Amino acid sequence: MRTLLRDCSVSALVAGLIATLISYAGPLLIIFQVAAVAELPAALLSSWIWAISIGSGVLGIALSYYYKVPVIIAWSAPGSALLLTLLPGLSYAEAVGAYLMTALLLLLLGLTGAFDRLLKLLPPAITAAMLCGILLQFGMAVFGVLPQNPLLVLLMLLAYLLGRRFLPRYAIVLVLLTGLTTALWQGQVDTKLISWQLATVVWTTPVFSLQALLNVSVPLLLVALSGQFMPGMAVLRQAGYPLAASPLLTHSALGSAVLAPFGCHGLNLAAITAAICTGKDAHPDPARRYIAGISGGVAYLLLGIFGGTLVALFSAFPRAFIAALAGLALFGAIAGALHSAMAEPKTREAALITLLLTSSGVSLFGLAAAFWGLTAGLLTHFLLTYKQNT
Repeated sequence: MRTLLRDCSVSALVAGLIATLISYAGPLLIIFQVAAVAELPAALLSSWIWAISIGSGVLGIALSYYYKVPVIIAWSAPGSALLLTLLPGLSYAEAVGAYLMTALLLLLLGLTGAFDRLLKLLPPAITAAMLCGILLQFGMAVFGVLPQNPLLVLLMLLAYLLGRRFLPRYAIVLVLLTGLTTALWQGQVDTKLISWQLATVVWTTPVFSLQALLNVSVPLLLVALSGQFMPGMAVLRQAGYPLAASPLLTHSALGSAVLAPFGCHGLNLAAITAAICTGKDAHPDPARRYIAGISGGVAYLLLGIFGGTLVALFSAFPRAFIAALAGLALFGAIAGALHSAMAEPKTREAALITLLLTSSGVSLFGLAAAFWGLTAGLLTHFLLTYKQNT
């Protein structure tokens, strides 16, 4: 405890709080959109928020303290986006079963050390293209809701661009504040819906099906590995923390499995927000930056306990605000995935087919577009590579 108090610093504490705020400012809103499309009751949405928040908090605190490294655990925004088109086609119990199957598959990869070997089998460009195809609809939704409230959306877009220009680390926070201020000024916030309430925790018994495994579990697994754990490990190693990937994957998967019946769709190693806590701004001494991970974890726990208040708060805001904020929060992820997908000429055609098919939203034989996009991309890659090698 003395070491913990000695290592505490204002900069590290603030870095953890900012990372948590950004997590809730953008990725959480995707969950609200998914819940709206799937017509989930408020109690299930509250339990979902509680599960991902408590899991992120407990794991973040424990791993950061044990390894003395700023380990930021969070739910996957791309994974949440994937559910937008998949949840309406399944019962909620089947979705929970798919979450649990994903967690068990990740746990197996972590325990066997097969994580790195699996990633080598999947061309990064194709997994990036699938990710881009999943996220693309959120980016387009920013302009799709423009006619609903042009002033609100344009001011949020302007705030994003100015933030990226002058305060790139806090661009999404600036967008959030701009959107809140504008919506309040326009009188579009229904304050009657806002109430102080604890999170509602709901147990759902999982139901397992082959359709859920192929439609949800496999895409969630690939997105978690390629979109979260890979860049998350890159952030840690770039900051000088040579942690092994398998223990982090194992603990995250175990937490996901325990919390899946309460709505947790997956806990992963954070990448974007992790960069806030691993840099010099958190603390000049790398050995004392782990406090940022603990600070962020505590913030997750507090927000998770009052998940019911978060549900009521975000329900009070107009749809245009939620859609614009969620889309703008994913602009960076979309751009990064698109760049990775198209950077290598040898895999460009396969990546393009993956992206177009995934973003089309087509569903065949009960299987969603993400599955077909990945399958078509891998087949195209094999065909073109085979032709070049013969």
